[in-house]
Amino acid sequence: FTLMFLEMWNAFRSEDENFGPFMPRIHHPEPFEGQGYVQPFSDSPLDDETVAENVYLELIQQAEEYVDIYTPYLAIDNEMQTALCMAAKRGVRVRMLIPAVTDAKVTHMLTHSYLESLISAGVKVYEYTPGFIHAKCFVVDDKLAVIGTINMDYRSLYLHFECGALHYQTAAVMELKQDAEASFRQSRELTLADCHRGFFHTLFYAVLRVIAPLM
Repeated sequence: FTLMFLEMWNAFRSEDENFGPFMPRIHHPEPFEGQGYVQPFSDSPLDDETVAENVYLELIQQAEEYVDIYTPYLAIDNEMQTALCMAAKRGVRVRMLIPAVTDAKVTHMLTHSYLESLISAGVKVYEYTPGFIHAKCFVVDDKLAVIGTINMDYRSLYLHFECGALHYQTAAVMELKQDAEASFRQSRELTLADCHRGFFHTLFYAVLRVIAPLM
């Protein structure tokens, strides 16, 4: 995490810094407590890799039983949309939690423009009714989880510096699952009837999808 911070901090500097003084100075000979593995990762718009999107795609494509997702914003490309739909069609329970209360009305409408195709494919979408939810998390098959800063939108996946932590069989995976179950119980499942808003809404959604990479 220290290295990730320093790389982002120095991204636009003309000279490189010596990271040596920031290295850990104390050796830890004893075994670490806990179980499983935690792999921090970061994503930068200055390289040619879409690390965050690739992590999310791998989690969706490798899921066998379920994928639970928290995202405050939804503006995804065709590859991500296809992965979600195909996972649901092959029998994986895919649930997404989005906020019922928004901090950006147009972005909220953009989120809703994706729902009809997702719900039609079998993805279960819920609105968190108590208010705005800003968490960005995945939990998969009681084994894997990602917790970080990465929204499922173009800004996070392509334009921003982002970071996350991939958990494999750690205690945090099951804690996140329990939190997800509690959150879904407080939420309202959306149906296709919630997606049908008439011709002008459909037209507006189409325009939003065109400009989605700018939002």
